[in-house]
Amino acid sequence: MRIAQVAPLFESVPPALYGGTERVVSYLTEELVALGHDVTLFASGDSRTSAVLVPVCPRSLRLDPRCVDHLACEVFLIERAAALAHRFDVIHFHTAHLHFPVLRRTPTSAVTTMHGRLDMPELVPLYDEFAEAALISISDAQRVPLPNANWVATIHHGLPVGAFSFHARPDGNYFAFLGRISREKRVDRAIAIAKALGVPLRIAAKVDRADRDYFESEIRPLLDHPLVTFLGEVREEDKDAFLGGARALLFPIDWPEPFGLVMIEALACGTPVVAFRCGSVPEIIEPGHTGFIVDTIEEAIAATRCVATIDRRACRQAFEQRFSARRMARQHEALYERLLDERTADGRCLAGS
Repeated sequence: MRIAQVAPLFESVPPALYGGTERVVSYLTEELVALGHDVTLFASGDSRTSAVLVPVCPRSLRLDPRCVDHLACEVFLIERAAALAHRFDVIHFHTAHLHFPVLRRTPTSAVTTMHGRLDMPELVPLYDEFAEAALISISDAQRVPLPNANWVATIHHGLPVGAFSFHARPDGNYFAFLGRISREKRVDRAIAIAKALGVPLRIAAKVDRADRDYFESEIRPLLDHPLVTFLGEVREEDKDAFLGGARALLFPIDWPEPFGLVMIEALACGTPVVAFRCGSVPEIIEPGHTGFIVDTIEEAIAATRCVATIDRRACRQAFEQRFSARRMARQHEALYERLLDERTADGRCLAGS
């Protein structure tokens, strides 16, 4: 198949630092190429891929201080993809709903993966208007706010099997928090858990401009505790040692997380996960097998105390069986073929009418 992947421009594909969506787009693109498909990636010019790259802007927008109007670049991205749509059998968008008006006027089969949260009331009339847009959810939980949207599949994220190595035992005596500092990620809960158990906590996290005030006023004072180490953002090549060396990943979220890529990154290392019951968590973590799911800080402290009872090899096996990039690509491949078959069948019906 001739497949186009249209990525956001905020980060490169894959990102140099934090960036879950762009990382997943990279994994999917590379696996589709490995499966023999003719893949074109629309992304920032500093992206790295074995597919054909259509560079829409010189650098990822987050790292380009010269780019002031990000929306202008994103609109240009959609237009570039639409202008070349006739070259592809399927166009796969990862750009939320920005492209919906263009999608309606594009004859090529298209599908959109929703990577973000959907629990905003203003989205309901928008998705009602574009009810024909074929959507992929990254968890069943993500669909809840928009039950009437045209969901064509749920496809969980996946990682290359070799991206992370198995750590049979933690190399260090610490818990890990990896992600972004924001109210909904609740790093304060992770700090409270570590302090209650007397175990060091290492925090590898980015601080977006929008979260800077929250970080300075509510989180920075908590970082002075001797058990807490704030590392800032870590590079992709450092994640393996960081996650694999931890006794557990703490995932104390307080929002409807659409997926939570860091959970399967931890499982790939053999590291169990203690997560709060929100969003996709019950679809990812198997209680007592790959970690624990909790509802309160008291439950989290008790569960984290027991993480040594989790078989780290079982965590790795769950990752390989359920969350590999090859499995993810095969599911997308089957969906693309189904969409093409449906378009062909619709064309025959129209021709015979």
